[in-house]
Order: sequence, then C-alpha cells, then structure tokens
Amino acid sequence: MRCASPSSLARRTARFLRSSLFAQVALALLLGVVVGRLWPQVGSAVQPLGDGFVRLIKAMIAPLVFCVVIAGIAKAGDLKAFGRIGIKALIWFEVATTLALAVGLLAGNLVSPGSGMNVDPASLDASAVDEKTGGESLPSTSEFLLHSLPDSAVGAFAENSLLQVLVLACLVGAALLHLGQKRVPAILPAIEQAQEVVFAVVGFIMKLAPVAVFGATAHLIGEYGLGALSTYGKLIGVCYAVALVFLVLLGVALKAFTGVSLWKFVRYTREEMLLALGTASSEAVMPRMMQKLRQAGCREDAVGLVLPTGYSFNLDGASIYLSIGTLFIAQAVGVDLTLGQQITVVVVLMLTSKGMAGVPGSAFLALSATASALGVIPAGAVALLLGVDRIMDTMRVATNLLGNCVAVFAVSTWEGALDKERMRKVLDGEIAFRPEAEPPTAPGSVASGDSTAPETEDRAPGGGSRASDHAPSAAGQPGGI
Repeated sequence: MRCASPSSLARRTARFLRSSLFAQVALALLLGVVVGRLWPQVGSAVQPLGDGFVRLIKAMIAPLVFCVVIAGIAKAGDLKAFGRIGIKALIWFEVATTLALAVGLLAGNLVSPGSGMNVDPASLDASAVDEKTGGESLPSTSEFLLHSLPDSAVGAFAENSLLQVLVLACLVGAALLHLGQKRVPAILPAIEQAQEVVFAVVGFIMKLAPVAVFGATAHLIGEYGLGALSTYGKLIGVCYAVALVFLVLLGVALKAFTGVSLWKFVRYTREEMLLALGTASSEAVMPRMMQKLRQAGCREDAVGLVLPTGYSFNLDGASIYLSIGTLFIAQAVGVDLTLGQQITVVVVLMLTSKGMAGVPGSAFLALSATASALGVIPAGAVALLLGVDRIMDTMRVATNLLGNCVAVFAVSTWEGALDKERMRKVLDGEIAFRPEAEPPTAPGSVASGDSTAPETEDRAPGGGSRASDHAPSAAGQPGGI
C-alpha cells in the first residue's frame, strides 16, 4: 500500500480545516493555551477578540428569539398549546435545578473539598467581592417578575432582555392569531424573512468563532495561569465530577423519556459545545442551537420558548457550583452546617439562582445571600472563591447549555411537539445539518452529507420552514394563522 505524499496530506489537512468549524475551533483552543502559557501579556492583550465575538452574537439573540417565537405561535395555531409548553418548561426547570442543588450538596458532604483549610475569615479581602459584583444586587422575586415585563418595546431589545422580548413576542403572536391570515397576510412572511436575515448574519459572525476562541482562551491562561489548579484542585475536581454525574443522570432521563441519546446530541452539536467552552459563554451559541434543535425535529414554538427561558430559569451548572461552593466556604472556615441549614441553602439558592442571568458577579451575590440567610458563615468568606470562579465557567457553561437542550427535547416530547423519526435520522447522521440561511437544495439533488434525498426541506413563502416539516401542531391544525 502506497503512503500518501506529504503534499497530498497537507492539502487534505488544509481542506479539512477549511470545511470543519470543529477543527478550526479546536486548533484555536490549543493555540490559545500555548500563547497564554508562554506569553501571558499577549494572552491578556487579545481578550477583546473573544469579547467582541460574544457582543456580536448577543446583538442577534433578541431579534432572533422575537421572530422564532412569533412564527412558532402562528404556525402552531393555538395559543393554549404555547401556554402549556411554558408551564411544562417551568416544571421541568424546577425539578432539574433542585436535583442539581441536591447532587451538589451530597457530593460536598461526601468529599468535603474545604476541610482542613482552616482559613481565618478576617484575613480575606471582602472588598474584592464588591469589586467583582460592581455593587449590584440580585433582584427580589417581585422585582424579577416586574423586570420581566417590558416598559418599552424598544428598550427590551436595547437592553437585550430575553424575558421581556419573549413577552413581546407572545403578545404579537397572539395578535396574529386573533387577526387571522386574511387581515394581516403579509406579516408572517415578513417575520420569516427577517428571521432568515438574522440567521444569515449569525452565519457571517460564526466564521469568526476560531478567532474568538483563541482570544478568550489565551486571556484565561495568561491572566489566571494554572496556579489555581493546585490551590483549589479538590474543589475543581469535585465540581467537574458532579457536573459529569449530573449530565449522565440527565442523559438517562432523556433516553427513557424521549428516546434521545444525549451522547449523539453532543456529537451532533460538538462545534457549538466547543465554541461555548472556548468563549465561556452559552449565549454565543444560542442561535445555532436553536437551528440545530429545530432541524432535529423539535417544533418551532417549543424551541423558541423553552431554550431562551432556560437561560434565566434553568441554570443547572450554576446550581451545582453554588451548592458545592457554599459547603466549601463553610468547611474552609470551620463551620459545620446542620441538615436544617443545608435545606435552607437549597431553598435560598432555588430562589436566588432564578434572578442570576445578566447580573455581574451573580454567583458571588447568590453566595453572599446564602451566607447571610444562614447567619453562621462570615460574608467575607465568599472571597475564597474569587481565585477559582473563572475556571468554573467551563463546567457551568457546558452543564447549563446541555441542561437547556435536554429541557427542549423533554418538553417537546411531553407536548407531542417532537418529530422522533426526524430526530433519529438527524442524530444518526442520515440528515446533515444545514444552516437555515443557506438556500434550499435544488429539486432532485441531495444536500451535502444527506443520504436521504426525500428529506430536503420544503420552504414556505417568505423562506421559513413549513409547519409540516416538524411535528403536527398541538391543535391538530395545519400550519399558518
């Protein structure tokens, strides 16, 4: 057998790098680690590359969610079905986050990551926590609910408040159903066309993903180094191990409830997962995740409501970190929490974690609130976690993101809004993912990587997917308003 020549191998490698976003991001991640380790000053200097990418993606999230939710409501043809999806999503979120908190507390008690540190709280700089949080505070329940209601249609988009955008989208979708296709025939096609434009812009921005991952990774390694791994090794190991166990439990529940393999889904979304890990931001991949979930058989209204809402209500990774972090702080300063106090930890964190999204230093605010509620942990002891918080981002982002995707599949199945046959074909690789901004495949041809020609999508007027591409609507009606 003849070996490939070096030039042929180089050409194939270059072609693979050009065509594979996963390979580009993986290479950028490796280069970021090398640059950050060898030239820390350079690593810190390239941080804007990652921050700029995340800012561009965030600019597209609000209009995308607005368009997807309106189109989902209109095509489902039943506002009651949309309400049921929302209620079922909240039930799933509460069960999942409570499980995450409980698993974290159980692991913290079994392993005791902070025992033996014997830290004197007086030696800690409590002002560093205030600097990290920027003087912010977590909203109360009433403030959180009130802030979810927009006081300005423009302001909801300007502030990038997803919950406010969701409320506006639900109102507009309900109005479309009320008025009907005959009275506003041009609105839905216009919204679908706007959605296509947003997806096209996201496609342009995604080409910068490797550059963003390089900048974010180089900054992380250059700024924080690897010293924290030795100081907080036990805590880091416990958090990551618990997150893995939690994801295994989620995967078992997902397989039993929906028939979806979490491992196959991770393989299907490996590019987005690696990008989220590299930039330490799950928001950076929300648009692409919405596309992939829809093409994997989840109905448009379920994806449009469950995934964005989960970013505020379903922070499984943050819940694991907060529960273990609370026990770590207590053990480090020599405080032995009783069972009653640990139940208080769960209750307080169940409430505070719901208002964390978008608040600077929210993890420290939640930990401070928990310490104050217990009354036995010095507030300044929260500063113990300052040195390790950024390293925990990878665990939090991966767990939060997968937890929300699992929620979409679970709620879709619960509501009868999952096309299981299409899901199976997509996750098995029989149907290749195609970004929605790309033109549809020409009749009689097969999309790249798609081994099933009949599965090419039929496009509705205005460029959106027809409702028949997904599961039948909950109302049993054809798509449209």
